[in-house]
Amino acid sequence: MTAKIPSFKTGDLLLVIDVQKDFCPGGALPIEKGDEVVPVLNTWMRTARDAGAPVYLSRDWHPKHHMSFEQQGGKWPPHCVQDTDGARFHPHLETPLDAEIVTKGTRFDQDQNSAFDQTGLANWLHQHHIKRIFVGGLAQDVCVLATVLDGRKAGFEMQLIEEATRPVTSEGGQKAIEDMREAGAKILKR
Repeated sequence: MTAKIPSFKTGDLLLVIDVQKDFCPGGALPIEKGDEVVPVLNTWMRTARDAGAPVYLSRDWHPKHHMSFEQQGGKWPPHCVQDTDGARFHPHLETPLDAEIVTKGTRFDQDQNSAFDQTGLANWLHQHHIKRIFVGGLAQDVCVLATVLDGRKAGFEMQLIEEATRPVTSEGGQKAIEDMREAGAKILKR
């Protein structure tokens, strides 16, 4: 059952987090059923565009020797390496032609899980009078969580589209939902 999509209004934005091939089944760092977020997000993107609301997509875009990779002492296998097939958005994700792409994870010396981490996104959205951000994508307990928490710290009304996200682990997902709710984010249930 799909959650009812609220009416988009002036000051709203849809932010899709890291729906990349490497995070979906068959990828280098697959999230179980990660590809199931694609049709849900496609519906949200169509609705947002029809209402004139902006759509932004973030992507991991790591250098090939990124510090988060196991070979460099990190916790993840290599994934979303710049200009590789695995770094592309899922092939069935209907990315609007005018969508803004937020690139993160490019630093050699630190990870950037949040779409707000040193990307300039918060300042840009404040300048454009964005107040409410709807968020979905991958993974719920890593990059989605970090983005929602940073969005709250930056003063945005953050709304998680629960059916449009999947966690690395179910335990991590449950804790992420609690952490987001505690930070003041609204959880849109299925």
